[in-house]
Amino acid sequence: MSQAEIGLIGLGVMGSNLALNIAEKGNKIAVFNRTVEATRKFYAEAGELKGQIVPCETIEEFVAAIRPPRPIIIMIRAGEAVDQQMEILKPYLSKGDIMIDAGNANFRDTMRRFDALKDSELTFIGMGVSGGEEGARHGPSIMVGGTEESYRRVEKVLTSIAAKYENDPCVAWLGENGAGHFVKTIHNGIEYADMQMIAEIYGILRDGLKMSAAEIGEVFGTWNKGRLNSYLIEITEKVLKAADPLTGKPIVDMILDKAGQKGTGKWSVIEAQNLGIPATGIEAAVAARSISSMKEEREAAEKILGLPPVGEFTVADREAFIEDLENALLAAKIGAYAQGFAVMSAASKEFGWNLPMPTIAKIWRAGCIIRSQFLDEITTAFTKAPDVANLIVTPAFAAMVKETDGALRRVVSAAVLGGLPVPALASALGYFDSYRRGRGTANVIQAQRDFFGAHGFDRVDGADSHHGPWGSGLNA
Repeated sequence: MSQAEIGLIGLGVMGSNLALNIAEKGNKIAVFNRTVEATRKFYAEAGELKGQIVPCETIEEFVAAIRPPRPIIIMIRAGEAVDQQMEILKPYLSKGDIMIDAGNANFRDTMRRFDALKDSELTFIGMGVSGGEEGARHGPSIMVGGTEESYRRVEKVLTSIAAKYENDPCVAWLGENGAGHFVKTIHNGIEYADMQMIAEIYGILRDGLKMSAAEIGEVFGTWNKGRLNSYLIEITEKVLKAADPLTGKPIVDMILDKAGQKGTGKWSVIEAQNLGIPATGIEAAVAARSISSMKEEREAAEKILGLPPVGEFTVADREAFIEDLENALLAAKIGAYAQGFAVMSAASKEFGWNLPMPTIAKIWRAGCIIRSQFLDEITTAFTKAPDVANLIVTPAFAAMVKETDGALRRVVSAAVLGGLPVPALASALGYFDSYRRGRGTANVIQAQRDFFGAHGFDRVDGADSHHGPWGSGLNA
């Protein structure tokens, strides 16, 4: 019997779907799960794909079933469990074998694991996989970090299973060690911001314009036919139009308003802060999810504080305002993407990855959660100016920001005056207003820092005098 081209450990939902995708694309795959029953069940339900699958019940059998150098995908819970599985695997592996973590790992863990194997004959790939269960089964976006040599060993398999955009596979080698998982982390951070901004627009339509879930679904459906065309807008229409099978009411109205999170959004914010890059849209989205989880506290606060006494939410022209909402969402999304790419650019320099920005935009065009129409425009913008400081100063996106800025300003103003929370939309507006202003207000901060801590400052006239006259009696 011929050996498998690749192996996979962990037959949970994501692992099972990825294994079936690999098998369906003509690649022989060996599979193993800690519990033998899961392996047997998976194989029994594989149907016509059984011929491409080698079910293994021991690690020894599993490793022996794969063609050297052996690429082995580890698809289990991120964190310590991955380290434990790697230690179990190591004694059975040979020179050139590759352990591949395809979970939502912290890129710093990936860098640590990569470095730990540097002096061994083994190597490691950190592989970001986006697209959820559906993507894993039928075609995800795949972001690979590791040695280029190890990528070439798995390139054929990954290219075959990745999502395709106009026949272009959405997979790429992005750099050494943690590059793939870092890009996946920022992808998820942008995803957090995008989802939060959509939720805020939904809130304005629901609580401001008093529209039903189905009516709001129609609005999102219309938007999905234009410049906002994207996976998240598409599914928003679907969830808003779906009925609850238990009550017949809109399912969205029956869902508790507490959002979960698994950590990638928070990691995006932490790394942005570490790198000194503002990612205010992601920060606002992570904070909003945290506030949403405080359901009991929010209900108690409403009883004590009440809602803002702002009166009825009114707009002079309902249709014009809905058009403003569409343009405001587009502007805010541009801000979130610009911030995410700026963080990746800084990380590329910090960690020596040389991340290819046009390629990242290209492999996000299909398969992943944030796939959208304007990723084509982002690809073009970075292809023309790969080293640009910020996406929003490229000609195409500068024009879009100028075109949609007024709508974002009107929407944020109306929401604030109407007492409706829009932290992510407002953060985008604040980001644009701060980034475009050549003369800001940090001179006061520098004066304060020098006053209480003698930190010094630079002068606008370039004079060689870096401290204020605070010691001459002004602070008495």
